[in-house]
Order: sequence, then C-alpha cells, then structure tokens
Amino acid sequence: GAEVQVLALAALGWILEDQDRAARLLSLTGLEPDDLRTGLGNPAVLAAVVEFLANHEPDLIRCAEALAVTPEELVDAAKELAR
Repeated sequence: GAEVQVLALAALGWILEDQDRAARLLSLTGLEPDDLRTGLGNPAVLAAVVEFLANHEPDLIRCAEALAVTPEELVDAAKELAR
C-alpha cells in the first residue's frame, strides 16, 4: 500500500543523509543516483532500498529508530514492495 512506499522513501532519505551509507547503497544495489531519482514511485527500486537495510542489521535498527518504526516493519515493507 501507499504507507509502505512512504516508509521506503523515508528510509531512503535516512540512508542518503550519510555519504558513506549512500555510497554503499549505490554499490551494493547497482543503482545509479538517476535510478533513485526516477525510481521513487517504482516498487522494485524502493524494495531494493529497504532490502539494503534489511541485509545490514546495524543500519536497519538505526533507521527504524530514526523513523519511529520497528525493524520488522521495515523488513515487511521490503517484502511487500518486492511482490
């Protein structure tokens, strides 16, 4: 649903606040900055963003805290977006 996309966009914003995290996102997902800009409404791009967090627990936990959600909610969002 829409709330899952909003959560993924918030997670992307959190990732991009830190240059090292942003660089890691791009290198691990293979996405380019343009892909992120044009893919904000694309569930596959958003799923890749949230899966990036799900695969690195320290970031997952810090992002969840920053967004006031549980890590499980982020992982569930990734699964829903990847459908």
